[in-house]
Amino acid sequence: MLTALIRTIILYLLIMVGLRLMGKRQIGELEPSELVLALLISDLSAVPMQDFGIPLFNGVLPIITLISLAMIISVLNLKSIKFRNIICGKPTIIIQDGHILQHAMRKTRFTVDELIEDLRQQGIVDLSTVQYAILETNGQLSSLLYPEYQPLTPKTAQNKKLDDTGLPTVIISDGHLLEENLRTLNLNQQWLQRKLEEYNLPSIESVFLMTVDKQHQIYFLKKERNL
Repeated sequence: MLTALIRTIILYLLIMVGLRLMGKRQIGELEPSELVLALLISDLSAVPMQDFGIPLFNGVLPIITLISLAMIISVLNLKSIKFRNIICGKPTIIIQDGHILQHAMRKTRFTVDELIEDLRQQGIVDLSTVQYAILETNGQLSSLLYPEYQPLTPKTAQNKKLDDTGLPTVIISDGHLLEENLRTLNLNQQWLQRKLEEYNLPSIESVFLMTVDKQHQIYFLKKERNL
């Protein structure tokens, strides 16, 4: 009885460490790699809990290995955008400027019923009011309404004409230039270099995040210096 109690406590603590490494997400918001990790850890921990003939070390070692692998993947995700795209995938635009991209839906195997259901859950019943809908890497759908259908705020109430800024596009992420996104906006590196000089940014590597919308309005955040 005491052996079962000790085994359960040890395995429980190990599983909690693994879940903490995933951050504060709900199961439905896990990235594919995180979901696989959670499933494998739960499966591996069940065997030594039930079968006392298996040495506890044989159950603990694979769990520690998986947790270590998760930490390595997390570091690589931070360091490499290409690696992050391979492991986590990229968001897919399902609706762009009010048009449903059927090829994107086929590619992601996202059905019309799922699209309508996800929009209903966000309180959207009229597809014609949706300017953008993005299928995120965790499987959830994010949507952006046209300006005239967006909730009224004190700022928009003062403007008689609502600006259509569109969907901001990330062009610099953690010091890395996303050239494909820059080309999508019909911009080039010469334009970007002028903007960096305009905002007194010494280089692309000094920018943590930069986004540009349809009206070429820029949002940027400098990298924090390591103390």
